[in-house]
Amino acid sequence: MVDVLIDAVGEAPERLAIAEGPRAHSGATLLQAVADARARLAAEGVGAGTVVSLEAEYGLQGVAWFIALTAECCLIVPLSRAARAHHASFLEIGEVEVRVTVGDGGVTVTRTGAAATHAHYQTLRERGVPGLVLFSSGSTGAPKGVVHDLERLLRKFRVRKRAFRTLVFLQLDHIGGVNTLFYTLSNGGACVVAAARTPDAVCEAIAAHRVELLPTSPTFLNLLMLSGAHRRHDLSSLQLVTYGTEPMPESTLALVHQELPGVKLQQTYGLSEVGILRSQSRGNDSLWVRVGGEGYETKIVDGRLWIRAESAMLGYLNAPSPFSPDGFLDTGDLVEQDGEWLRILGRKSDIINVGGAKVYPAEVESVLLTLDNVADAVVEGEANAITGQIVVATLRLKTPEPLPQLKARVRAACAAKLEGYKVPTRIKVTDDVLYSERFKRLR
Repeated sequence: MVDVLIDAVGEAPERLAIAEGPRAHSGATLLQAVADARARLAAEGVGAGTVVSLEAEYGLQGVAWFIALTAECCLIVPLSRAARAHHASFLEIGEVEVRVTVGDGGVTVTRTGAAATHAHYQTLRERGVPGLVLFSSGSTGAPKGVVHDLERLLRKFRVRKRAFRTLVFLQLDHIGGVNTLFYTLSNGGACVVAAARTPDAVCEAIAAHRVELLPTSPTFLNLLMLSGAHRRHDLSSLQLVTYGTEPMPESTLALVHQELPGVKLQQTYGLSEVGILRSQSRGNDSLWVRVGGEGYETKIVDGRLWIRAESAMLGYLNAPSPFSPDGFLDTGDLVEQDGEWLRILGRKSDIINVGGAKVYPAEVESVLLTLDNVADAVVEGEANAITGQIVVATLRLKTPEPLPQLKARVRAACAAKLEGYKVPTRIKVTDDVLYSERFKRLR
């Protein structure tokens, strides 16, 4: 299936394929880098079925080596800088046999001495297909190694869609990042890499390279609105912003819609275990979304979303299979349903139970983020002997404010818009960032 991507890039070899900072690389340059990487793999004796970690970021070499490893039917374990604290355990869980490290000094290829024997790897070798190993975020426990048949994940790119000049934001070791990379290049688009994952750097790259599509997270969009960077740069080329990975606060969506009125806003949905589903938002200012598409089936059981997918993972490297006997996965996401439209309320593990009543953190955060002097907010539950749990809000302020005054102001604002049991019982202030390096809220 990687031939689809290579053919699309080769159709117009002079066209922009990768832009990183001031450097612009044509399709011909990318294909030459892929050929060089494949030659290097052959010289190093790295062949089909070898488990290879790709320690790289977006850029000409990172993308070229990802494509080369796919073309050679290797079993790829991409590792980004954002996950560097976990690299040692990921290398061990993944049974990595060869490490490919892309850095400023070039590309190094080293053998680890390990022998990968996991049954899922054996299945991929027997099929003669490339594999992909991604690691869950570990928000509800130890990270799990997700093993995919990469051939199956890439099948949906056989049908051409619209070409976008895309700012690649979600990293190469994220299911959304892999999906973005292959969608963009297989449709004849271009990948644009920002100098840094900050609002100003992202907006600067959009302006410099006339980016049309920005796939990102609600947390980053909140930071973007707070920074005002969208007003300091020319974003007139931007046509589509997609957001996912976590629930979107309604107030953030409304603000983005107001500040970027000519841009289509589209919610996406996917999981490491099943891939990225096709989606359609009911409107730019709506949190209702329709998900599915060819190769996917969905159902709602007791308010929870279940998915069956042709592109589902083979299984975990270090955990039992989560699939039901008929192949459905319980996503753990609670949803409201209106015909074929869904509203994603949040993970069941994040829901706060106050005396038997459910509190969805995103709903409370949506109110908190509208308040003056609040730069960011995270809401979570805390054990309580009387009610089971209480609502706790951690705030990051724009400027210092006396805590008693802040608490009174926050509680009054929440009481005016939320039921009493949703009003934060505890309010804390921190100077720490409230999101991970993947721009996802830390609970």
